[in-house]
Amino acid sequence: MTITNTWTPVCALTDLTVGRGVAALLDDATQVAVFYLGDEDGEPVVLAVSNIDPFGRAAVMSRGLVGEHGGTATVASPLLKQRFSLESGRCLDDESVALPVYPVRVIDGRVEVGSAQATPQ
Repeated sequence: MTITNTWTPVCALTDLTVGRGVAALLDDATQVAVFYLGDEDGEPVVLAVSNIDPFGRAAVMSRGLVGEHGGTATVASPLLKQRFSLESGRCLDDESVALPVYPVRVIDGRVEVGSAQATPQ
């Protein structure tokens, strides 16, 4: 079985600020929060999770505070401050909750987010 991923152009990499998030709409209903974490080995590190806070059900994750916990990049919800891994989507404060995670690629300086979401393990 092959999974086809549809890529949506979001913005130019130069439009993003390191350590800050932006919201993007992938289709008529899928909101994602995109975070640029800087460069690693000369490659940009850009991650995307759902923009919907699973606790407050508001579209606010792109406005969350970016940080790190145990070597993992995190975002804290601006509502109740729960922290989520930007890599796996797992909530660090409640293991029963997770954000969907979306694939991201940067092609010719343009950030694209994939429609196929990864389910946290």
